[in-house]
Amino acid sequence: MTKRTRRTPAQANYSAAPAAPAANTAALPSPPPAQSFTFDLGDPEPVIGGRSALLEYAECMVSGDWYEPPVSLAALARLLRVGAHHESALRFKVNVLTSTFMPSHWLSAETFRAMALDFLVLGNGYLERRRNRLGGLLELRHVLGKYARRGVDAGRFFFVTDLQSPHEFPRGEVFHLREQDIHQEVYGLPPYLGALQSAMLNESATLFRRRYYNNGSHAGFILYVTDPAQKQSDVDAMRDQLTKTKGLGNFKNLFYYAPNGKKDGIHLIPISEVAAKDDFLNIKNTSRDDVLAAHRVPPQLMGMLPNNVGGFGDVEKAAKVFARNEIAPLQSTMAHAINTWAGVTACTFKPYLLDEAPA
Repeated sequence: MTKRTRRTPAQANYSAAPAAPAANTAALPSPPPAQSFTFDLGDPEPVIGGRSALLEYAECMVSGDWYEPPVSLAALARLLRVGAHHESALRFKVNVLTSTFMPSHWLSAETFRAMALDFLVLGNGYLERRRNRLGGLLELRHVLGKYARRGVDAGRFFFVTDLQSPHEFPRGEVFHLREQDIHQEVYGLPPYLGALQSAMLNESATLFRRRYYNNGSHAGFILYVTDPAQKQSDVDAMRDQLTKTKGLGNFKNLFYYAPNGKKDGIHLIPISEVAAKDDFLNIKNTSRDDVLAAHRVPPQLMGMLPNNVGGFGDVEKAAKVFARNEIAPLQSTMAHAINTWAGVTACTFKPYLLDEAPA
């Protein structure tokens, strides 16, 4: 026997020895692939952008006998309650105007208050002239600005709640007070449109915070499982239990038995609890400042608490500056426009005095 023939069986046995562990490895189940989930938050939507921005080239669209507003008045009416600061600032202006308004035989305080609210919220205020049997002025009544439409022909106004049965007012009997707009001269637009994004962000932060507390698990952690001893059925069962801890009946305890498991085989990584609290406060404060800046209402007049030690300053000085720069121009504009159109002194105001005792 030569060396070659004597070494061949040994080499064959040596090469065949590692084959046995390979067969045992193939018998073990392969670990499941790693899984991850992503969420698309979407793009921010402009206040009046998108397809509605194209209407700026055509000013106001003609819809039969009347013009359509450049911005949805129903949307502006719904956005009145988008946040506490937005509605509170508008209501404060209405209260100051009503407190200085002097009712007349033709225009009551209730009618003026409703018209002022429409003008500040929608940028348009309407009054209907009611005549007596002799043709003279009997009274001025409020027309809901949300449904009022200006006709294509001069002097025509419509009350449109649906396209099937619009109501047309007598020609020339409707007064229209509008906030000036740089794109068209048919309807008015409120000056706070630039702050609607901040108002809606404030609402979104509040809604997120409510869901954050209503959801027991808070979606504030990552459960990282790396133990190879776990079965796919065990992982599915754990996922099902974690899903059931959300909403009502939350804050449940979870028991998981892992024989021969490693210390860090199941790892809990918190990600959002602390960050959500800090971002919530920053978003609320920043969006609040934007809304108040758009309405030009001092925060101390709305009952807000200062964040610093020095406070907001003298409230009486702030009220006087606000009355001089905001209330006085509104008073002069409303009184001149209403009295000129009605032909009588139907709208007058008294000075805004802080030391005046309420009636």
